[in-house]
Amino acid sequence: MLEIRNITFGYDKKVVLNDFSMKLENGGVYGLLGKNGTGKSTLLYLIMGLLRPKSGEVLFNGQNTFGRNPDVLKHMFIVPEEYDLPNTTLSAYIKRIRPFYPNFDEQILKDCLEVFEMPADVNMKSLSMGQKKKIYISLALAIRAELLVMDEPTNGLDIPAKSQFRKAIARGMSENQTILISTHQVRDVELLLDHVTIINQHGVLLNEPINTEEPTDLEKLFLDTLATAGE
Repeated sequence: MLEIRNITFGYDKKVVLNDFSMKLENGGVYGLLGKNGTGKSTLLYLIMGLLRPKSGEVLFNGQNTFGRNPDVLKHMFIVPEEYDLPNTTLSAYIKRIRPFYPNFDEQILKDCLEVFEMPADVNMKSLSMGQKKKIYISLALAIRAELLVMDEPTNGLDIPAKSQFRKAIARGMSENQTILISTHQVRDVELLLDHVTIINQHGVLLNEPINTEEPTDLEKLFLDTLATAGE
């Protein structure tokens, strides 16, 4: 479903990803882990076609994402770590973006807002950082994108809201949807994950399903994987 082929990308003279390749199958929640500076956020923007690599390509359902083709983009969505929301109401914003996402589901939006204890309509500019995250995550799930990527989605959420986040993902994601979560806060998401993907700048160190019947200590798995790779 998502194939990253031999990508090389850098900022100025600093190489962030070097001949990097990765493949994700359709369906489930992937946790994307790596050391600081590994390029996790950069990778998400490359996946979405918001950055263009020096070499290599990203294929989503066989189509290159760098072309930003609307027929591809309507099946993808990103929740970045930092963003601002326009000075408008949630209902007006939905009306503006809905034509771009044919699978938008009003009921999922309503359910997620209830989980987050947020009103059905609000002026988004007046919200706190945590409230904006709740609104944006609810919108992201309601869009029903085949591929939803999230960069540090629990940053800015308090402890009750992190629990609400897990509940919203479990309730809002569809059966055939793939969610890729990049995070340093492993404990916030480990109960959601079906797969764990650990990377360095050259590629994938580990990409394995998680045994849901036997709890996995992801922090230990992460550290052990880095040690094995000599990181």
